[in-house]
Amino acid sequence: MDSNPFLDPSFAIRWSQLTPEQIEPAIDLALTRAQAAIDTIARRDPASLSYENTFLALEEATEELNLAWTKVTHLQSVADSPALREAHNTLLPRVSTFYARIPLNAELWSRLKAFAETPAGQGLRGVQRRFVDETVAEFRQAGADLPAEKKTRLEALQSELAEITQKYGDNVLDATNAWQLLVEDEGRLRGLPEQAKAAARRSAEAKGLGSTDRPVWRFTLHAPSQEPFLTYLDDDALRREMWLGAIAVGANEPQDNTPLIRRILALRAEKAALLGRPNFADLVLERRMAKSGGRALDFISDMQRRAAPAFTRECRELEEFKAAQTGGAVAPLAPWELAYWAEKLRRVRYAFDEEVLRPYFPLERVIAGLFEVAHRVFGLRVIEVASGAVETWHPEVKFYELADAGGRQLGSFYADWHPRESKRGGAWMNYLVTGGPRADGTRAPHLGLICGNLTPPSPDRPALLTHREVETIFHEFGHLLHHLLGEVEIKSLNGVNVAWDFVELPSQMMENWCWERESLDLFARHFESGAPIPEEIFQKMVAAKNFRSAVAVMRQVALAKMDLLLHLRPQEFLAAADFEAAVRASIADCLVPTSPAVPTIVRRFNHIFSDPVGYAAGYYSYKWAEVLDADAFTRFKREGIFNAATGLDFVAKILSRGNSVDPVELYRNFMGRDPDLNALLRRSGLAPAA
Repeated sequence: MDSNPFLDPSFAIRWSQLTPEQIEPAIDLALTRAQAAIDTIARRDPASLSYENTFLALEEATEELNLAWTKVTHLQSVADSPALREAHNTLLPRVSTFYARIPLNAELWSRLKAFAETPAGQGLRGVQRRFVDETVAEFRQAGADLPAEKKTRLEALQSELAEITQKYGDNVLDATNAWQLLVEDEGRLRGLPEQAKAAARRSAEAKGLGSTDRPVWRFTLHAPSQEPFLTYLDDDALRREMWLGAIAVGANEPQDNTPLIRRILALRAEKAALLGRPNFADLVLERRMAKSGGRALDFISDMQRRAAPAFTRECRELEEFKAAQTGGAVAPLAPWELAYWAEKLRRVRYAFDEEVLRPYFPLERVIAGLFEVAHRVFGLRVIEVASGAVETWHPEVKFYELADAGGRQLGSFYADWHPRESKRGGAWMNYLVTGGPRADGTRAPHLGLICGNLTPPSPDRPALLTHREVETIFHEFGHLLHHLLGEVEIKSLNGVNVAWDFVELPSQMMENWCWERESLDLFARHFESGAPIPEEIFQKMVAAKNFRSAVAVMRQVALAKMDLLLHLRPQEFLAAADFEAAVRASIADCLVPTSPAVPTIVRRFNHIFSDPVGYAAGYYSYKWAEVLDADAFTRFKREGIFNAATGLDFVAKILSRGNSVDPVELYRNFMGRDPDLNALLRRSGLAPAA
């Protein structure tokens, strides 16, 4: 059984051998072993308790299961298949129940508490002190002190939450993949960039549609297809059709997520009540930087208030622009017109079309530039491993090794950048193996991955990216560095295992280098001529950076506010006859006025509903961390964006520290003070320059 590849702890993962039929026996055995290890701790003689045989033993008890289950969930996100999904969903209740029971194990909890209260436990310092304190707080937050009958209910509730949030995500993926729009008349594609048109034709050919004499263009709801379609296509009726397809995801049978959302909210509210909290938001946020749902909502409301005047002005400007261009009345636009007319206004105001940047962002050059930025700022070296030398889950996936300036291997990572129907949407980073300092003084390497759904290459040219896609690559690499640079001896405190409203700081910080001329010149080169972005285009790009920035801020505010209100006051929404209408009414003052009104994304909001917790009550974290990154980057701007001393200080005080220290203290250590909200407002053009 130890030959099962899901249980193989080797750093080099045998992806080709990870087959669906191997999953159940592997996970069952890992569950059995993990439970035995926990039982050993729970039966310890109270007189023999030590840090090593309680807290550290608990850390190690689930290591095999963590690795095996991570492989399963990762494969389902990048190589979904009916057999894999069935195996995953069969095991999900067992795995969820196992993890939920750990803090509810009375004998285990008594041993942990007993040691924590001993002189040895009280005498711990540094990361060991942090680990004990965090574990005790986590157990209490998860219900360790509950009476037996409430623990039983909590276990059942957690298991059901895991199942239905997984179903929610499956519905979004299936509904997205089920939709397509076929165009047979090329004349209807006026305005669409040639790159997007060519990609649509290749998509049709891959499905066996059309011929050389009678071509067909196939469009989908995946971002590289949907975004240029809604932004550039002149045909209003086709844009409306695409928009209707997008808003139907998660809204119609057999993938209607509405009943699932109601049940998820009810279960989360019940969980909070069982644990003695007034609502799920307060439960989730008590150990994050915001500390409470009310404080997070206050932060978002303050952001809304500051952006509101500019938001109102920007909405009116677009209505007036369309009216002037068409000779019509000034009135709200249709939802499928917003991106289209906004792009036209951008071109008029700044003589800037974002598509002109694509030739300067070939994927391979962007990746090479990213690695050069990491080298200059953080002293890192990234080496691509030859194709075929390391197994991957798909031929497109690349594998890299990361070393510091002294040649010490810090870790390795996979990169998987293009969309597939078997791959979930969006972009993300995850970790597979957590290394770090060993007891003998050596250091084990980390293993991670980054994924996206970026513009793919074509037969006659490389993958040419939008600037936003470039930012996405830098963003996910920031998360990856947070994992790979971790120097924390406790794995569960390493890397991205930090407070959720702190985790986006390293990722959003990296995006700043996508806007600096000095860093862009390292990689933004025309894919044919090798020429850098002309200064005229660069100046227009920078000038247009904050175009409709208040609308962008308000979109994030709306999503964060919706998330918080759903979890602060769930009963108001659960009691509503029309759930979607109630959700929309709660954030109406944050939404761009349109005719017809735009439904919210609540039924396809994976961040909030495709995980038992995930970003639930935590979507505000994006804006919270954006405040941190805008402020922290002012130090790089002041001291030099390639100042190695500043970069190494960021590594030493943020990237390498994980959750070994309270994030507020980490931030103060790097900046010497608390964050300044005005830094973000100034960067967004919503406050005067300092």
